[in-house]
Amino acid sequence: MTSHVLSQLRSLEAESIHIFREVVAEMQRPCLLFSGGKDSIVMLHLAAKAFAPARIPFPIMHVDTGLNFPSVLATRDRWVERLGIQLVVASVPEAIERGLVQEEPNGSRNRIQTPVLLEAAEKNGFDALFGGGRRDEEKARAKERVFSFRDDFGQWDPKNQRPEIWDLYNGRVHQGESIRVFPLSNWTELDIWAYIEAEDIDLPELYFAAEREVVDRGGMLFAVNEFTPLKEGETAEVRSVRYRTVGDANLTAAVASTAATRAEIVEEVAAVRLTERGATRGDDKVSEAAMEDRKREGYF
Repeated sequence: MTSHVLSQLRSLEAESIHIFREVVAEMQRPCLLFSGGKDSIVMLHLAAKAFAPARIPFPIMHVDTGLNFPSVLATRDRWVERLGIQLVVASVPEAIERGLVQEEPNGSRNRIQTPVLLEAAEKNGFDALFGGGRRDEEKARAKERVFSFRDDFGQWDPKNQRPEIWDLYNGRVHQGESIRVFPLSNWTELDIWAYIEAEDIDLPELYFAAEREVVDRGGMLFAVNEFTPLKEGETAEVRSVRYRTVGDANLTAAVASTAATRAEIVEEVAAVRLTERGATRGDDKVSEAAMEDRKREGYF
């Protein structure tokens, strides 16, 4: 007898494709938030599958902090060209120049991304924004529904969320309101990498282990580059490292690793117990509620 039971990965893939199609059916002007990291790339790959052989029926938007790894931008541009999709760039440096936001003393541009994102969404009339957040990443993301309602100020109230019984999603919004949609909510980091291996998905080379010049700051390994130059008294060393997540170059740390292929990374991720954000993102160490505070203000 032929089995019709889907594998774990194909079940997750089917769920994500269903979410993309639901949003396009219900909303007027959706947009996919694209950072060039592994989760947003998997999300874009799934969107392409959801609407094949037609093109993806919505643009992608990159909130550019000006602190990106060059290989991440190069990968972003390859995907845009390959899929023939519209790219909207919301520039944080440009917003700083015209006074919309101000640089923060700690060097992080995560919090000041929010007004830039909200302005770009309003300017382009986006009423639904796809994000690559997963519930296993971080405490605040674990609270979020697949369809995450935002008020007319772009803010999120974790106590005011809509039920999603039997995977039925309510996309009804009033004038000025919007939703964030998370097609990867039920995926884990291991699922993401197993899918990347199965689908042979193109990623920035930073995700794969190589000999890189790094500096140890409080147990976190930061690459020495234009965004993280050596401070007085610091010494660089060359180590085999890779990135589990990719954010701003000045705040994202690498991890010691020899995993240089997709298969080796799957094996490595299966053995770890600390989430990628907890292990490598200096911008999430401001406080225990750093991510939730930003999401309440309108962050992804």
